[in-house]
Amino acid sequence: MMNRREMLQRSGAGFGALALAALLADESPAGVETASKSPHFTPRAKRVIFLFLSGGPPHLDTFDPKKPVALSGNRGVAGTPFRFKQHGHSGLPVGDVLPEIATCVDDLCVIRSMYHEDSNHPGGCFLMNCGHRIFSRPSMGAWVTYGLGSENQNLPGFIALGAGQPLEGVRQYGSGFLPASHQATFISNLNTPINNLRPAVNTTQQRSELDALQTLNRLHADARPNDQRLNARIDSFELAFRMQAQAPTVFDLANESEATKRMYGIGVQASDNFGKECLIARRLVENGVRFVQIFDTLPGNFQPWDLHGNHNASLRSCAARTDRPIAGLLKDLKQRGLLDDTLVIWGGEFGRTPRTIQSDGTDHHPYGFTMWLAGGGVRGGIAHGATDEHGHFAVANRVHVHDLHATILHLLGLDHTRLTYRYAGRDFRLTDVSGDVVEAILA
Repeated sequence: MMNRREMLQRSGAGFGALALAALLADESPAGVETASKSPHFTPRAKRVIFLFLSGGPPHLDTFDPKKPVALSGNRGVAGTPFRFKQHGHSGLPVGDVLPEIATCVDDLCVIRSMYHEDSNHPGGCFLMNCGHRIFSRPSMGAWVTYGLGSENQNLPGFIALGAGQPLEGVRQYGSGFLPASHQATFISNLNTPINNLRPAVNTTQQRSELDALQTLNRLHADARPNDQRLNARIDSFELAFRMQAQAPTVFDLANESEATKRMYGIGVQASDNFGKECLIARRLVENGVRFVQIFDTLPGNFQPWDLHGNHNASLRSCAARTDRPIAGLLKDLKQRGLLDDTLVIWGGEFGRTPRTIQSDGTDHHPYGFTMWLAGGGVRGGIAHGATDEHGHFAVANRVHVHDLHATILHLLGLDHTRLTYRYAGRDFRLTDVSGDVVEAILA
């Protein structure tokens, strides 16, 4: 029984296949794109580390201080039980739940006026990671590697880390309708980060076997023009062969000093795993990986920052896990001269409500929340935008997710209106049909 493509190839003297190829070519260019490409203009940043705190970190406890205000009825109290203190030369206030990140405030560009339209986790995650509330769009990391390619042909251009899969899994870090090669390589087991990399035969024999396999694969591919998934699968064999030489070294922390490990919180039970993920992120960008995303997830808990109950104790637990590792990452990047051209992003899919909904919890809050950027061409030691007196709505210098994405791409030397991909008869982009670069935060 023939499938549709075989029928078109065999019928009408092959003209049906030509028509199909033309349609596919209109949707996507042929081949797998991994080589480094030229940006639209001179970039401030060359690479990105996105620290995604699944569930939504609360802005009123961390970077957006408000005076407690009693509210009517049983809706609780606006504000926070955590105390704020000014830090650094800039005097930016940080809640005492994040004492280590507080030591880095002069490198932080705190955006207090983030907002979007979706109060549910799936939609919020897709908006933040893919620029749209539905799951069929490519992730930001995929767009970045599509636009810029990879700096190191021996490693994937986009790698995602997490102790467990995030909500909706691959949809948050996938390639969508972009060529499949732009999907992230997801790593959850740091002891065996990438399976099956250890060769079973010597390099010469393996090279010979792989050449023979590639010859057969290309014959198969020639009969199926513009099959992006097939091309990506074929190229993955070559990438895996090249990774055997470099990937094990990059993921091996044995040569890192004990002082460096302590700086990341490695060896402390609460922060050990996240500290290792942050240190590996530094090693990855140091070795040319374009986009690294760390999902703060736990085995069996893909949203540890979803603080519906036991808010204060749960937040302290999240902070104990991430505070020192993130501060260590910023300091390590800076002392190695990498922070200047590495953009670090901190935030979740939204924030938390400025008042309790349950007796001891907070709810989802996309109407006004905080994220911060560091390095990579942003101004450090500033707070941009503001929420209202209760921290409920973003009211001054509001920054939508599309604006954030436009700014991130701009810092990487990409014009978000020109980074497009033709699919299903229209040109798509990460920022959908809107978004403005937030010029005020650029260095």
